[in-house]
Amino acid sequence: MSKSLASITRELLHIIDEDPDREGLLRTPERVEKAWSYLTRGYRTDLNDILNDAIFHEDCNEMVLVRNIEYYSLCEHHLLPFYGRCHVAYLPDKKIIGLSKIPRIVDMFSCRLQVQERMTNQIANTLVEVLEPHGVAVVMDGTHLCMMMRGVEKQNSRATTSAMLGDFKTDRRTRMEFLNLIQNRT
Repeated sequence: MSKSLASITRELLHIIDEDPDREGLLRTPERVEKAWSYLTRGYRTDLNDILNDAIFHEDCNEMVLVRNIEYYSLCEHHLLPFYGRCHVAYLPDKKIIGLSKIPRIVDMFSCRLQVQERMTNQIANTLVEVLEPHGVAVVMDGTHLCMMMRGVEKQNSRATTSAMLGDFKTDRRTRMEFLNLIQNRT
């Protein structure tokens, strides 16, 4: 039988010379187990449940953009958080998706052990798969605690990744329109 996250957390507390029976730590193993279940819920999320028949046929061919989507994830290398904002755009080809589904797709991939580079491409490729649009663009900006708390300890560094597919990759004007629209605005 495999160990529970609570029992592993209790072991970890022992390993770092803490007392898991100390008053402040008594319920910590169970809290950690619940937190990890929540933080990794993306593994148990089904794309079809997210979409929930919210793809519609529409005579629309102009850019659809959802910007400043907050995301929180865990670095697969150190199990430390990274977080930031994601901007997602697509150029419809007779199909659109309910706008709230885009942040849910971002959440599905961010709630897994990740690297920002892979997550950016997973979001873009998923939208290509379900919408068959003329193009998809995803830009993610992230703050990584593994760079801030350990290693190089750079407090103000940020990572930016992008995926440009279809017309966003081949048409400079379309790509520039997207990049101009996602610039910080009040």
